[in-house]
Amino acid sequence: MDRIPSLAVAALLGLSVSGQNAPIDFEPTGHGASWNWKVFENGYNPPLAVVQNPDTNGINPSPNVARFEALQQGQPFVGCESMHGTDIGTFTIDQNNAIIRIMVYKTAISDVGIKLVRWDNWSLGEIKVANTKTHEWEQLEFDFSAHIGLTYDQIVIFPDFTPRPSDRTIYFDNVWGALYVPPPPPPPPVDSASMTLPNFFSPNFDGINDEYRPKMQHADWAEWRIMNRWGQELFYSESTTETWNGMYNGTTVSPGVYFVQAKCGSNQVGNTVEKRGVIHIVD
Repeated sequence: MDRIPSLAVAALLGLSVSGQNAPIDFEPTGHGASWNWKVFENGYNPPLAVVQNPDTNGINPSPNVARFEALQQGQPFVGCESMHGTDIGTFTIDQNNAIIRIMVYKTAISDVGIKLVRWDNWSLGEIKVANTKTHEWEQLEFDFSAHIGLTYDQIVIFPDFTPRPSDRTIYFDNVWGALYVPPPPPPPPVDSASMTLPNFFSPNFDGINDEYRPKMQHADWAEWRIMNRWGQELFYSESTTETWNGMYNGTTVSPGVYFVQAKCGSNQVGNTVEKRGVIHIVD
C-alpha cells in the first residue's frame, strides 16, 4: 500500500473541520476568555486582558470584554491573534459565518482590522473598517463573503490600525456576535383630551356652518349642553360626534347669544377638560 507523504497528512489534518468556537464573548462560560491570545508589534506587548465592561448602558450589556492597550511605540498594525486550532477551532467560511461582527469601544476614530489565517499561516489579508463613534460601544461589520469555501483556524484582530500620537485603550467584544437591533422607540406619549368651543354658527341650512359641536381631540367621552340667556336647556348630548342644528322643539332658534357648557375626557390618559362659552347664532 502506498504511503501518504507526511506533508500531505499535515495538509489533510489542517483542512479538517472540527467546528468553530464562536461567538467570542469573553464570558467564563463562553469563548475567548481563556484563549492563548498573543499580542504582537506593540512595544513590550502588554497582554490582552479580560475586564469588566466599561459601559453596560449602551448597546453592549455584557459583563466581560477584552481590553487592548495600543502603545504609541507600537506599529500601526498592532494586534492580537488566537492560537492556531485550539482556540477558535477549524472552520470553513460559508453563508452562515461570512459576516463577522465585532463591538468596539474606542476613544479615537481609526481602522479596526480582522484577518483570518489558515493552519499554515496563509491568509488573504485583513479587512479594515473604521469606527464612527467614540466613548461608546459600536458594532462594526466585516464582509468575508469572498472567503466562502476557505478553511481557517486562527483569527487576528487589529483594534487600532493606525499610527497613534499616544497610548490608547481599546475594548472589544462579541466577535461573530449577532446583529445588534436597537429596541423599538417607546410609543409616543398618549395625547390628552383637549377641546375648544366655536363661538358662532348660522343654522340657515345653506350648507355653510349650519351645525354646532365643540371641537374635541383625543376624547373618549363627552357631555355638553346649549342654553339660552335664561338658562333654559335647548340641547343636550353625551356624544363626541353629535352636532346641534340650531333647532328647539322643531323650530330654529332666533339669532342671538346662547351659552354652551361642555366637558370631555380621555379614558387612557385620565384627564378631563371642562369649558363654558358663548355662542353667537347669526342668520
